[in-house]
Amino acid sequence: MLNEERRRAILEMIESDGRVLVKDLARRFATSQVTVRKDLEILHGQGYLHRTHGGALPFRQGALADPTLREKEKLYRKEKLRIANTAVEMVQEGQVVILDSGTTTTAIAQALKRFRNLTIVTNAVNIAAELAGTAVEVILTGGTLRKNSFSLVGPIAEEMLSGINADLLFLGVDGIEPHFGLSTPNLLEAKVNRVMVQAAKKTVAVCDASKFGRRSLSLIVPVTALHAVITDKKAPRGDVKALKKAGIEVLAV
Repeated sequence: MLNEERRRAILEMIESDGRVLVKDLARRFATSQVTVRKDLEILHGQGYLHRTHGGALPFRQGALADPTLREKEKLYRKEKLRIANTAVEMVQEGQVVILDSGTTTTAIAQALKRFRNLTIVTNAVNIAAELAGTAVEVILTGGTLRKNSFSLVGPIAEEMLSGINADLLFLGVDGIEPHFGLSTPNLLEAKVNRVMVQAAKKTVAVCDASKFGRRSLSLIVPVTALHAVITDKKAPRGDVKALKKAGIEVLAV
């Protein structure tokens, strides 16, 4: 395979899968990891992708990238379902649970429909609609609607959340770095997320492995504010080790 053919194939893979890993590409193309890294560096320099530790992401996923909920739904569906099923195991009848907006938390909401005595507090309009008509009691925060994420943000949402006490928060993030923290591309979203963390006794970040090594515009909280992280088995070993060293439970499913 010619260099240009291989690089074109890499771009097609990153477009369909949402990310690529050096070791997977080397195995796929029967070439060395050194060659793959060179390919990624060249494509990064040409503006076709965003180079990360161990792989690459689509270029649009930089610090300011804010993809829509519909775009995110297409990525890592199997991983998100496994994460959601593991998250639900932490929930008990009679609890108050905060669900942040996002595709992984939407999958958690779908899995929570079987509960008979549960209160869900959310700033996500689509999650409230998902749970409508079930036995689960739903409290919507109110606020200004963000079209990209179907989430409610702003002072109204923050004030409502600051007045509640929740047992558990499932927090979706756009980026997670052990030495930086959890981040999201929207400043207002980050402010609402911080109030959620303050309102919950236990905070659990739910994110697929593609979110590791990414740093979005707005810092939500440092990782030390977390009690646990639920991710998939492709999460970088170094980051998982760093999280565990910080006393955070990591479940890679």
